[in-house]
Amino acid sequence: QVELVESGGGSVQAGGSLRLSCKASGLIASINVMGWFRQAPGKERELVAKLSSSGREDYSDSVKGRFTITRDNNKDTVYLQMNSLKPEDTAVYYCNADLIPWGMGEHYDYWGEGTQVTVSS
Repeated sequence: QVELVESGGGSVQAGGSLRLSCKASGLIASINVMGWFRQAPGKERELVAKLSSSGREDYSDSVKGRFTITRDNNKDTVYLQMNSLKPEDTAVYYCNADLIPWGMGEHYDYWGEGTQVTVSS
């Protein structure tokens, strides 16, 4: 069974930094895209950043220049370095992976349980 486990959330003052990590575990044949989404209270879940196995990056306009997504393919882990945090970055951050489980021939979408990020002004 495939599982995504996030870590690194917490509370920080505006202008501070946090680093999120997400490790995929289980029987995995390959991972295509790993990324981060977030959901603030009363809002829809939105893409923050994603990174493909080929190295293509995509960022939300709201985090460009402040957040950096990286990936360690050997560890099946994706990171999100968040700098210059703002109160509007406050949300639950979810890890997402598009991957092929071992023994399966199709891509499936997996989600972590989420980690809270709170930025105070």
